[in-house]
Amino acid sequence: MHTPITLSLAKNFGYNDFSGQIQGNFTLKAEGPQDLVRVIFLIDGQPMAETTQAPFKHNFNTDDYPAGVHSFIAQGYTASGQELISKEIRKEFISGSESRSQTAKIIIPLLGVVFGALLISALFSIRVGRKKLESLPPGAPRSYGALGGTICPNCGRPFGMHIWGLNMLVGKLDRCPYCGKWSLVRHQSLEALHAAEQAELTAAQDNRQFQAPSDEERLHKDLEDSRFQDL
Repeated sequence: MHTPITLSLAKNFGYNDFSGQIQGNFTLKAEGPQDLVRVIFLIDGQPMAETTQAPFKHNFNTDDYPAGVHSFIAQGYTASGQELISKEIRKEFISGSESRSQTAKIIIPLLGVVFGALLISALFSIRVGRKKLESLPPGAPRSYGALGGTICPNCGRPFGMHIWGLNMLVGKLDRCPYCGKWSLVRHQSLEALHAAEQAELTAAQDNRQFQAPSDEERLHKDLEDSRFQDL
């Protein structure tokens, strides 16, 4: 007894959803017993194509047929003359404009979910990163992450490049977590980043050296000076 012939439909280019709507370029493929020598592909009971050489395939475009529901079957013949009929495949052909509209209905919500998740992740990372930076002493070594580090051209402080930064042709548009400004930055070497860390420490030390004394410090100094004043 011969193995029944099987018919499959594969998309080459176009639209194909789970409801059975298709549009574009597709391939019908028939498979059967070893002695299968001829296959006729039919649409709505009418011949589409005939092939006498394996693999038994037929490419077609839905735009060459009227819109609506269509049925496919494959009618095969063995070397001994036995006829084999495949099971029916039913699909609804839609126009190019309809397929684009259907695709947009699927893609736009997905993009909204993806970008929403990226935005939430970015905001969370910024908040967590800001807390870490606030507790980081000036000049302290830090991890720059998988994307590497860069140096803010505004405040001169080194930071790890962020995944949500926009890749440009000449650099990456990224936001400095220290001064909060957006700049076009490039990946920097570890030597340059360590030098920026040292410059950060030096600037912090100079700032403390020339920082005006607090009210408490001035009061304490005045009390000390009063010990040496003539009463």
